[in-house]
Amino acid sequence: MQLKSYLHIVRASAWYDLIVTIGFATPWSFAMVHQSLLQLNTSLGIAGEFPAFAPAHVLMANLLGSIVTIWAILRLRDTRLLYGRYDAAGRFLFSAWQIYAVVHGASQIILAFTVFELAFGIVQLLPVDEGTSKTA
Repeated sequence: MQLKSYLHIVRASAWYDLIVTIGFATPWSFAMVHQSLLQLNTSLGIAGEFPAFAPAHVLMANLLGSIVTIWAILRLRDTRLLYGRYDAAGRFLFSAWQIYAVVHGASQIILAFTVFELAFGIVQLLPVDEGTSKTA
């Protein structure tokens, strides 16, 4: 794949992260996201649960939302091949923990996010023809 195409993928993955996780960044927005996911899970009758969160759980969700939002903004402002490679590694870790959570009773709706994690992870590991550019 050409470097230019690869960097478009890195930006697309950053936009996906920003859209999906910014709601996790504050306790107030997370409460709305959690409620929405709970309602969706219930209305669709999806197996697994979205239990009520204690303050420590909300903190962990907020830390996730904050750092992923910052990571997404960095990749949008300074898109690099190297960041795509690191992002791929992170996506495989996220996928592993998402699958672990579902196996242990979390809502299967999480698997929809896992599909995107794996897809972006795989394409960000594809070989890239950097051409003459050494700045990526």
